[in-house]
Amino acid sequence: AMHLFDEGYIRAAEKNNDAGFGSFFKKGWKRFYLKWYDKALPSAEALCPKTVELVNSIPNVKGAMFALLPGGSHLNPHRDPFAGSLRYHLGLSTPNSDDCRIFVDGKEYAWRDGQDVMFDETYVHWVKNETDQTRVILFCDIERPLTNRLMTRINRSVSAFLGRATAPQNLDDERVGGINQAYAFSKRFSDGFSGKVKQFKRANPKAYRILRPVLAVAVLTLLGYWLFG
Repeated sequence: AMHLFDEGYIRAAEKNNDAGFGSFFKKGWKRFYLKWYDKALPSAEALCPKTVELVNSIPNVKGAMFALLPGGSHLNPHRDPFAGSLRYHLGLSTPNSDDCRIFVDGKEYAWRDGQDVMFDETYVHWVKNETDQTRVILFCDIERPLTNRLMTRINRSVSAFLGRATAPQNLDDERVGGINQAYAFSKRFSDGFSGKVKQFKRANPKAYRILRPVLAVAVLTLLGYWLFG
């Protein structure tokens, strides 16, 4: 993992095509995918074959990555909407400090090198790294154990579909899932539109002040018509 970090492979999604972690990148969070819902990434197989082999030898590991959080950063409270898996963390290169920790449903856990933790990511959780050191962990999604066979089959089917739709990439030549492609397009559109609005505001401040409330009313009217017919 640290060799990949030194070589610059653990990084943010440069094309905004990683919908699941889009907000994390603003905090300096970075990742390198090893496996995503039963399919190892070609770049991972080429750059860290032994780690991929180890991950693939554990059938219940659906997704795995190296995840990095720089010192002085944090991740805001969040929860995963899909309850098909449990989250596993293994400390690889951590500050080994109580000031670098995760909170899950109000309970606190500090990462340590070589120590692991598993938790239910449907509970609200957040992260603080209040040290000046970078934290690198092995981050895995583990299939949630279910006693009902039918529910297990449904969980696996839904997970397989979501895995294909959210397929990520480490390198530009790797396939990206449809949801991530749509997310990247929406980001380009919203950023472009926002840029045009800012240009208009700078060039025509008086017109902007007049048009802004008019546009707001128009949007609310259209939204009301769409919702209530």
